[in-house]
Amino acid sequence: MDRLQALEAALEKIVLDPKYHDVLTLVKGIRNGVVYGTKVRFPHALVMIFLFRSGSLRSKAWLVFKATRQHARNLGLFALVYKATMLFLRHASPTGKERHYDAFLAGLLGGYTVFGRTIHNSVSQQIVIYVFARVCLAAAKLAVQPKGVGKMEGGGGGLALLGEGNLRRELVRNGWPVFASLSWAAVMYLFRWHPETVQSSLRSSMSYIYVQSDDWDSLRTFIWHNK
Repeated sequence: MDRLQALEAALEKIVLDPKYHDVLTLVKGIRNGVVYGTKVRFPHALVMIFLFRSGSLRSKAWLVFKATRQHARNLGLFALVYKATMLFLRHASPTGKERHYDAFLAGLLGGYTVFGRTIHNSVSQQIVIYVFARVCLAAAKLAVQPKGVGKMEGGGGGLALLGEGNLRRELVRNGWPVFASLSWAAVMYLFRWHPETVQSSLRSSMSYIYVQSDDWDSLRTFIWHNK
């Protein structure tokens, strides 16, 4: 017990030592990426695979594990590449401080290293699509937001590209309804006529809702489960 306490004290002294801080941020970033990826993917994979995939319990459990491992690995590795690149760029800066586009460059390298070479991996595709959708929404908000409005700590506020006139007000009022409507119109058209282009998990869920609801052969398959 005394040895364990001594070891814990020694480790705590190391993690609190400022000279190790930069290196330890990489370790902490990997840890947080792996934990978050596991927490996000495991329940999702558990539900989707056990509901929509056929096969034995063992094969389904293996698929859940693989998907969870891939998501955790991707986020942990991306955190490592991104934070390591940010550290390198900061130390390479003449001022020794972070520059405006360092995050963009670090994200570019991390995106290529972790996600850019795994196009045929469904987990990586889902993460990238999720990020892309959030970027589109953020860019739209940034374009119409007045300068200085919506600032968070370290943020720059809006760009006010559309000024303060009627065009901005109309876009703010109608932009989301148009975006939501066109998104659903596009995905339903693609699912109906080009289903092979739709991401596999989305295609599976859409088939369950919109296609398998067309057929039943008993009260049981009408209410309880599909044919």
